[in-house]
Amino acid sequence: MSVFDTFLNWPVFIEALPMLLRGLGITLGLGLTAIGLGLAGGLVLVLLRLYGGRLLGPLAVAYIDVFRSVPVLVLLIVIYYALPFVGLRLSPFWAATSALSLVSAAYSAEILRAGIEGVPRGQFEAARALGLNAVRQMTDIILPQAIKLVIPPLTSNAINVMKDTALASVVAMPDLLKQATQAQALAANPTPLIGAAVIYVLMLLPFVRGVGLLEARLNRRGR
Repeated sequence: MSVFDTFLNWPVFIEALPMLLRGLGITLGLGLTAIGLGLAGGLVLVLLRLYGGRLLGPLAVAYIDVFRSVPVLVLLIVIYYALPFVGLRLSPFWAATSALSLVSAAYSAEILRAGIEGVPRGQFEAARALGLNAVRQMTDIILPQAIKLVIPPLTSNAINVMKDTALASVVAMPDLLKQATQAQALAANPTPLIGAAVIYVLMLLPFVRGVGLLEARLNRRGR
């Protein structure tokens, strides 16, 4: 059997394509949900870290440090297989979403912190001089400027979350990788796995290139 018949078997790919597309839909739903929750959680964490005082500030720092240190796969296994022992059983989708978003929130918080601290101090002083309260200062003046600074790293973090959705297959989540694995077993041919890899590349490559172009554009503006 030739290499093409083994790894790039077109009839096998066409037969597996419906399964791959179903898995792709689940992967996109999982990834987008985790990205959104992670970004929202990161915003809350960074505000607590910077303005939470002596009680909430250290708690936010502890959360960020711990969840940046825990591998997503370990956290996923703990959530899905360990929590049922204390009466909390999550579906594969929500177990994977929880693991991905908890870790993503920690990284998003650090990215947003760097953006907020990168805003010139004069902007904070100008906001106070206008008589704005702390909430208005952050929402109207600081965050819009900080977001512009952190779009590239936030996009990179989102790409990492989308790639990490493949870990959900270990809890029987019928995502793209799981469907490809099942199709490979049914066909006794690895072509579905190659097809899944190609789909991941086609899905994420535009974002990877977009981040590079955006960083280059921001660097030119900075100079």
